[in-house]
Parts: sequence; C-alpha cells; structure tokens
Amino acid sequence: QVQLVESGGGLVQAGGSLRLSCAASGSISSMNVMGWYRQPPGKQRELVATINSGGSTDYADSVKGRFTISRDNAKNLVYLQMNSLKPEDTAVYYCHALVRLPGTFFNYWGQGTQVTVSS
Repeated sequence: QVQLVESGGGLVQAGGSLRLSCAASGSISSMNVMGWYRQPPGKQRELVATINSGGSTDYADSVKGRFTISRDNAKNLVYLQMNSLKPEDTAVYYCHALVRLPGTFFNYWGQGTQVTVSS
C-alpha cells in the first residue's frame, strides 16, 4: 500500500511561485508514473504534469513553460514547481502514483493541497 502526502500549498498573488511536494511512503523508483492533478472549484479533476520512472515529463498545455515536475528517488519525493501563477491555477492539487504489475495496475492518490492564486 502506497501513501502519498502533499504539502506546500497556500495563498499567493498572481505572478508568484509555489513549490508543491509529494512524499511517498514507499520507494518511488518502483512507481511507473507519478504526477500532479488538480481540481478547480466546480470543475472536474484534470492532469497537470506527469513524470515516469525514466524521467520523461509531460504537461498540460495550460501550464507548459510555467510548471516543472521533478522527482528525487533517493528521498521518495515528487515536486511541482509552479511559477508565474495565475488565478485560474486556483485548485486543489493532488499527487498521483501509478504502479504497474504483471496483469494489473494500481492508482494511488494523496489527500490534496489547496492552492489559491489571488488577482
């Protein structure tokens, strides 16, 4: 069983920066894909960024050039550096891990951390 705990959310003015952290209870080197999702108020959860075990990254168009996802396998941490924040980035941000095993896979989610960007 994998547990994910996010931290680093808060209130920031537009144009500011925040860094989110996701601490995993297990070794993240065994997790095939880790990522960040967000759920804006009144909207569905959406993908923000992913990073696979090889270090390849992918981003939603809305955050490309502003957000950076990274992972520290030695510390079992995944980060989301968010720069040039906009009010539309306001959301609850969730850490996600995908673990593939022969014939099956597992999804794990953190409890979420609130990010609020004021205009």
